[in-house]
Amino acid sequence: MSDEQKPILSLKNVKKTYNANGRELEALGDVSFDVFPHEFVSIVGPSGCGKTTLLRIIAGLLPKSSGEIIVDSNNFDITREVGFVFQKPLLLDWRKAIDNVLLPIEVLKLDRKAMMQRAQDLLALVGLEGFEDRYPGELSGGMQQRVSIARALIHDPKMLLMDEPFGALDAITRERLNIELLRIWEETRKTILFITHDINEAVFLSDRVIVLSARPSRMVESLDIELPRPRAQDVRAKPKFGEYSLQIYKSLEIG
Repeated sequence: MSDEQKPILSLKNVKKTYNANGRELEALGDVSFDVFPHEFVSIVGPSGCGKTTLLRIIAGLLPKSSGEIIVDSNNFDITREVGFVFQKPLLLDWRKAIDNVLLPIEVLKLDRKAMMQRAQDLLALVGLEGFEDRYPGELSGGMQQRVSIARALIHDPKMLLMDEPFGALDAITRERLNIELLRIWEETRKTILFITHDINEAVFLSDRVIVLSARPSRMVESLDIELPRPRAQDVRAKPKFGEYSLQIYKSLEIG
């Protein structure tokens, strides 16, 4: 089996249970799926179904209660090989854009000077050339999220985990960043696991959409999105786009 055919991420019967006031609360019921190298996979599901919890478990930020997570069996160091983009940019207000991008380099104790050019190149990649010395307060919400994407890419991770990164933005900015994200993905070919509650966004971005049920979550569908790439906004007008969106909506209703 070639590396392209081997999953970079495998979840097998992953469950998460919380203890709430002496009672067990099951957040994730039984989630299993694979993600393959260079895939763009989105996860959709009802509010409160545990999408963010699942992503944090994959990133090692939360412990799972049971099940198995295999991330690239070849000695994969999750702190170095995974980049995380949160719902909010979470930039440090007192650091310039380029210094925010370089933060993971400092945490991982890598050579900051050696990575300066890469940080500048990444800011250019996300459309922020010339904004290196701006502070977060001088940037719009969309620009701040671009900085957070560059920060997640600075240590050249194999996989990018994105937790509803555009959910707080207005519709026009969100659509523009969808296009930018696809351009970045096409240039870097990173494996991306993307959480969203927006069905149309999931169809527009993804190679495959995983649909989760209401809590306790389980996977109810894994849908291949066979729309040609590269994609522009006009793909949303294609009948096939609407068919995919309707199929996901129906899966959410059933789940």
